Amino acid sequence: MGRGLLNVHLRLVYVFLYAPIAVLMVLSLNRGGMPTAWTGVSFHWYVRLVESPEIVSAALNTLIVATVSTVIATALGTLLALGVERRRTSSAMDALLFAPMIIPDIVLAIALLSFFTLLDFTLGLHSIILSHVVFNIAFVCAVVRTRLKHFDYSIIEASTDLGAGDFTTFRRITLPVIFPGVLAGALLAFTLSVDEFIIAFFTAGAGSSSTTLPMRIYSMIRFGVTPEINAMATIVMAVSFTLVFFSQRLNKGSIAGE
Repeated sequence: MGRGLLNVHLRLVYVFLYAPIAVLMVLSLNRGGMPTAWTGVSFHWYVRLVESPEIVSAALNTLIVATVSTVIATALGTLLALGVERRRTSSAMDALLFAPMIIPDIVLAIALLSFFTLLDFTLGLHSIILSHVVFNIAFVCAVVRTRLKHFDYSIIEASTDLGAGDFTTFRRITLPVIFPGVLAGALLAFTLSVDEFIIAFFTAGAGSSSTTLPMRIYSMIRFGVTPEINAMATIVMAVSFTLVFFSQRLNKGSIAGE
């Protein structure tokens, strides 16, 4: 009886979480585009997205920001995780490392904008990339550290005893072993960068040349929810869900393989 009630509760929670998303996805396929009248299934609104220069430009900006920031954040986050795991850590150090994950995005955005202003740093796509690197390093570090918790450091000692240098050991021993965790962290960082709005909004500067897709959605939704917004939100959610799913699978699979 108790398990049955828990199953019912679980299903109700899933309905509560995903029913609005399902409605949005269905409306994105509505030929008429009206939320109160269903006129048939059509991909017309998705075609309209591809035909919009502003949306295509924003999507390209998002891909540039997400790709470059993910590469940098993955490299720095992985090295940070390796450095932290090789020394004794404290609660204070962990709190300092994971602060960007905990503090509200609006606070981090204001801090980054103030820092750029203090340095008289020109805002644009490059400032968004740097901001996303700061935001994503902690997430990559956390994922890679989870992998390193199950790492057998004796193989590094064996590699050193056999005459391999530090770089050779890292390239041929350490990196291949932790690579599933590194890739999982990269996928998570890419997903967060694609979805992130507040930090990008504060650090983008003026002009459409640095407008990302979430910023474009925000500018469009101020005039009401249109079918194009439903279609665009559906695509963003599908990409985000897919990347997070594979990130979790990689991370769990790498730990289970130990």
